[in-house]
Amino acid sequence: EQKTRDERVELPRPSIDTGMGLERLSALLQGTHDNYETDLFKSLIAAIVEETGVEAEGKFKASNRVIADHLRASSFLIADGVLPSNEGRGYVLRRIMRRAMRHVELLGVKEPMMYKLFPALEREMGQAYPQLGQAGELITETLKGEEIRFRKTLKRGLKMLGDESGDLKAGDKFSGDVAFKLYDTYGFPLDLTQDALRARDIAVDTDAFNAAMEKQKATARAAWSGSGEAATDTIWFDVKDEVGATDFLGYDTEKSEAVVKAIICNGDRCDAINAGDEAAIVTNQTPFYGESGGQVGDRGEIVFGDTVFKVTNTQKKLDNLFVHMGTVESGKLSVGDPVEMRVDHAGRSGTRQHHSATHLLHEALRIVLGTHVAQKGSLVEPDRLRFDFSHPKAMDRDELLRAQEIANRVVQQNSPVSTRLMGVDEAVEAGAMALFGEKYGDEVRVVAMGEGLPEQDGKAAYSLELCGGTHVNRTGDIGLLTVTSESATSSGVRRIEALAGNAARAYLEERDRQIRDIADSLKVAPGKVKDRVGNLLEERKKLEQELAAARKKLALAGPGSGEGDDIEEINGVRFMARVLEGIHPKELRGLMDDAKKKLQSGIIVLIAVNEGKAGVSVGITPDLTDKYNAVDLVKIAAAAVGGKGGGGRADMAQAGGPDGGNSRAAVEAVHKALSG
Repeated sequence: EQKTRDERVELPRPSIDTGMGLERLSALLQGTHDNYETDLFKSLIAAIVEETGVEAEGKFKASNRVIADHLRASSFLIADGVLPSNEGRGYVLRRIMRRAMRHVELLGVKEPMMYKLFPALEREMGQAYPQLGQAGELITETLKGEEIRFRKTLKRGLKMLGDESGDLKAGDKFSGDVAFKLYDTYGFPLDLTQDALRARDIAVDTDAFNAAMEKQKATARAAWSGSGEAATDTIWFDVKDEVGATDFLGYDTEKSEAVVKAIICNGDRCDAINAGDEAAIVTNQTPFYGESGGQVGDRGEIVFGDTVFKVTNTQKKLDNLFVHMGTVESGKLSVGDPVEMRVDHAGRSGTRQHHSATHLLHEALRIVLGTHVAQKGSLVEPDRLRFDFSHPKAMDRDELLRAQEIANRVVQQNSPVSTRLMGVDEAVEAGAMALFGEKYGDEVRVVAMGEGLPEQDGKAAYSLELCGGTHVNRTGDIGLLTVTSESATSSGVRRIEALAGNAARAYLEERDRQIRDIADSLKVAPGKVKDRVGNLLEERKKLEQELAAARKKLALAGPGSGEGDDIEEINGVRFMARVLEGIHPKELRGLMDDAKKKLQSGIIVLIAVNEGKAGVSVGITPDLTDKYNAVDLVKIAAAAVGGKGGGGRADMAQAGGPDGGNSRAAVEAVHKALSG
């Protein structure tokens, strides 16, 4: 350690940091001093050249190297469960990907390309790192989707960058405020702005950029601190320093005795609370589960003699301080009181069922969709579960049914659910799934469920996960699992919602009741509902077609009995106009074609009035388009019904307006224009 120019503290074991990492060692073994001349990068760069047709030489040398390096980094991050986002490690991934994609664009490639390079990376590294192959579909879909989105961002950003920097010359500085606007409004990172301007020897005013960034953060901090949350959160540090961590007893019991150690009222410490007071209570030990890992906090009661404190939520602060939120229903509660803690049994039972069902569903999805599936979030409540997972596209109905069927097979095994404490490395080596990004201590709780299925290639346990939540004793206690929906939450992340136990049974009973009610209305057996509905839809389709044909025929039949009694002549040109009540504007085009055939030569105005609004169509037969323009005439008609503009061709144009009551005035307006 160099303390001053003349004073240095020697290392206990003097050594030299050579920086001899794996890549440099590989370079030396292959007789080069350049990491990019090793076999790994040479093959990746060769694949890039093959895709782009641009040699990795001269000014394009750096771009090829950036793409190769960032492709590798991005692929491994995605394989480890990181997906591009606007915060945390996801934002780091997005910046890496977008820098590479910018260099793809510099090579003149106009379509997404990076995903096409993944097979070359897998060939080089897939044997040593099999997780690349396992996550291959997720990696390629993520790379492709991100590059499609980025090209839109790049187009907007480069246009603004060009507009704002057009007058700058070499040596000038680009406005930091504009650079921040590019970042904040268009998602255009600072390093991309710098890259784009570097070729012109223009720097970015990073001081102004940072100042704008800090100003935005200060505004956000001010808004947050004003909410009162910051003051409340700091209290828990003091409470934990004073009373210590809470002992959690909830894995083994739903009731226990405890001592009140601290009470928080309105963000401040207090000694006692009375009936009607809302507060947060900390005890020395508790059977109440504190909200974490997607599982909601327990509800229940804290009782001291005649005093009842209703717990509406339990939260976990600072890892192991359990905080019971609620209201005093009766009596008085003070710090130091010995109390009885009672968890709501029905709520806890439902939560256990849904949490265990989440584990079964997770493994079922990995069997059906592939091992790239990883948990991205969850919510476990007493009456439902929500599970977010990595997958690039929507699941079809067969995939959902198969995943549901697999999970219910394990429920029917009624096999014991076991938990044991293990070291993290030991647990992962045993095959336990750990969630990427979660923080684990030296010792973790491993939950095993079910017996391995034939689809799992000899696995002893169906599911093995690191988990601190509460679970059923046997898989049969889950009762039943039914999936209610599947949707997208963000790019590359899907969401399944499902029900277990009594909630699933009630849901299916309600569905059955609805089917029986429908069957009664249709006067068929429940098993025939699908066929009957199909027949009704087919009948409806035919009736709609017949109705449309009848309307069309009626619309062109004219108000009188004669064929041409609504056709007049204006300045030697035949003119036909109709106001059609109850006709949808989208039907005007077909009606206009028929009217032209009927009229043969002339000008036609058709106005469809539907729900008080008017759709206007003006048609001109081919022999008159050199004298009259349908667009000009339709604008005149549209103005009369409160519309603006109109568009189309010289022989046919359409417009609309909100005032269908003025349709006759619209016809008169066109008539007057032709007469003049």
